[in-house]
Amino acid sequence: MPLSRQKGKTMKMVMGFLAGAVLVIAIWGWAPFSDTIDPDDALAPGYDRLETGVERLSDGTYHVSALTRMPGVKAEMVKWWFTDFLQTSEHYSWWHPTAHVWMDWENKTPGEIVGASHLVQEYIGGEMQKLRIQFVPPEQVLGALPDLEEGTFVLCAWAGLLEEPIYVAKMCHVVRDRPWGAEMRSNFWMGHVARREGNEAVASIEGLLGNTALARYFLLDEEAAVDLMTHAIEEMGYLSDLLPELYASETGAASD
Repeated sequence: MPLSRQKGKTMKMVMGFLAGAVLVIAIWGWAPFSDTIDPDDALAPGYDRLETGVERLSDGTYHVSALTRMPGVKAEMVKWWFTDFLQTSEHYSWWHPTAHVWMDWENKTPGEIVGASHLVQEYIGGEMQKLRIQFVPPEQVLGALPDLEEGTFVLCAWAGLLEEPIYVAKMCHVVRDRPWGAEMRSNFWMGHVARREGNEAVASIEGLLGNTALARYFLLDEEAAVDLMTHAIEEMGYLSDLLPELYASETGAASD
């Protein structure tokens, strides 16, 4: 084969490979076929590399984290707040007086949270958000859980739009007791898109297109991620302040 023809064939192969690589990166990101939700962000003993902050992950999603120290609070109190006490828009406003506007529940059973849908209207970054928080078994977000230390409460959900059957993010709060109270590690993974049928995430064209790295880089921005982090820091700070006295008055119990 003449050298010029061999060079031409080689160049076509290289260009084809590069075009394919660009397509793979555009669709799946820099780490194709990997799951960028790291359970250690929520569950690692001690502290992880990013306890409070935002980062763009290799698949185009944003990881948002917030660590809240809660003196005088125990994980059981946080569980009680979600599973038993939080019932009305007034309760919801106590959680963040300047941002939380309205709430309701669907499929809520007293003492339980998995399977319930929390319907909310709240301000995040100055913009009104109408959201549906669908609480799911933690394994659906984090995978198989390790053995957790006593005094740990794990709460995970799909977060989506209230007025459209679309999920747009996954989230987990992990509360663990400490000698002085408790600390909450809140993690959100923005850009996980799925169509909702009832309460279930199902395969759809919205998910196929919305979960491409290209769509995520185009639709998600750092400002929205920072706004979410700020909101989480604020609302969990309010919760930390109100829970010890509220829990004691409502249950007759108190923290150790």
